[in-house]
Amino acid sequence: MGSRVSREDFEWVYTDQPHAARRREILAKYPEIKDLMKPDTNLIWIVIMMIFTQAVALYLVKDLDWKWVIFWAYAFGSCINHSVTLAIHEISHNNAFGNYKTMWNRWLGIFANLPIGIPYSVSFKRYHMDHHRYLGGDGIDVDIPTDFEGWFFCTTFRKFMWVILQPFFYALRPLFINPKPISSLETINIVVQFTFDIIIYYVLGIKSLVYMLSASLLGLGLHPISGHFIAEHYMFLKGHETYSYYGPLNLLTFNVGYHNEHHDFPNIPGKNLPLVRKIAAEYYENLPHYTSWITVLYDFVTDDTISPYSRMKRHQKGTVVLE
Repeated sequence: MGSRVSREDFEWVYTDQPHAARRREILAKYPEIKDLMKPDTNLIWIVIMMIFTQAVALYLVKDLDWKWVIFWAYAFGSCINHSVTLAIHEISHNNAFGNYKTMWNRWLGIFANLPIGIPYSVSFKRYHMDHHRYLGGDGIDVDIPTDFEGWFFCTTFRKFMWVILQPFFYALRPLFINPKPISSLETINIVVQFTFDIIIYYVLGIKSLVYMLSASLLGLGLHPISGHFIAEHYMFLKGHETYSYYGPLNLLTFNVGYHNEHHDFPNIPGKNLPLVRKIAAEYYENLPHYTSWITVLYDFVTDDTISPYSRMKRHQKGTVVLE
């Protein structure tokens, strides 16, 4: 099972998240950054091309042996599907059509959701905005693991299993931490997605459907790109809750690795985040960062001081804390 993690609770902090204050300071010093706050219309065409590419793959795998279906789901489909989820992340910030065409962004998100197999685009938008507004907020930020995750996944082997099962925890966590009523747009997302899944099954067969779902589960689990889930906010260094990654996989992930920059300026599209770092270099060059998501995954699993509990957490304002 491996050594047991020493940490037994989250890192409770009583300060505000650093991003709002840094954003104000940077904008006061470099007002030209406001020029980067505009939609990235190229995102629309990139999404269309990714969906088309995965549609071709769904056709090509329909008659393969099962071993090759799973092989290509991990070797190819997982990269496409994980990249699509990060396109949906960009779309959730209205970075495709801008803030004045919010519904166009929602429809594009539902379309981008198709090769994932599980409807989540609309729900992700609702919960992800809470993650930005209330980073680490107890009972609000569903990016924070549950107490059960922190308590149970406390050994090397269990942490390894937790990494594999990340898609399930991300899907189920909102139901336990901050359940919200299903909106009409979420219902549309569900109906469109399951209609697409049924069409894939009846037109191309079970192997194409399994390829599609496996690509999502494998790509969001034990996969090099999945290192970003842990790299973004898990506290490898005490006092630091957001970390950037400056490596080649940013090319596949819409620069989600520029995560300090993203939380400082969530309305700047991913393609412009390197410019934020370049313009305001003195604010970012001394912050801890990563150059390898694979190393992050390895360190998370093997380091007996790191676990799902390694997150900075805040009580909701107005909550009375009894010591």
